[in-house]
Amino acid sequence: MSRRGLGFRAGQHILLGKAGSIHNREYSVYSGEQEDFFEVLIKEVDEGLVSKQLKKSKAGDLMQIEGPLGFFTIEPELIEKGKFLFVATGTGIAPFHSFVKSYPSIDYTLLHGVRYAEEAYEKSSYNHDRHILCTSGDNQGNFNGRVTAYLTKNPVSPDTHCYLCGNFQMIHEVFDLLEKQGVPPENVHAEVYF
Repeated sequence: MSRRGLGFRAGQHILLGKAGSIHNREYSVYSGEQEDFFEVLIKEVDEGLVSKQLKKSKAGDLMQIEGPLGFFTIEPELIEKGKFLFVATGTGIAPFHSFVKSYPSIDYTLLHGVRYAEEAYEKSSYNHDRHILCTSGDNQGNFNGRVTAYLTKNPVSPDTHCYLCGNFQMIHEVFDLLEKQGVPPENVHAEVYF
């Protein structure tokens, strides 16, 4: 979708739906800040009204967009000097894709939790030394198990800025793990997908 000059910060989301529909949904922007379009990552949900409508869209169809919105962003002064941990489940990887595309020199490690390795989104977009695919349904990722199991075995340095995006249960469990590992609450940021 063309941005038509509308600015955004990596990590923000838009409300998206088909033009004329009363249904819309929040989607994190997947594209980088320098790109001329809004790209989003959508998983079709069986009972989802918006994802089903959007799947039927064709090139040229009109969309309704509100935003960009949200504060799941990185403070500009931290981009060059901070150390980051991005933890995602499923399509929760979208804002991290935007971070990496927008800030190519950012010092990050990305944990992406999916059931099966085939569910990894554009793994080649990330430096392979910084992307850890955690798979709970097969052993085809970098780590066999959930992101929480990985973090239990690989503690986080307390000076790390941690960004979490995905399902509520993962976020709750990772918050608890990070607290036990000494990461201060002000270094932990979350965007919940229901």
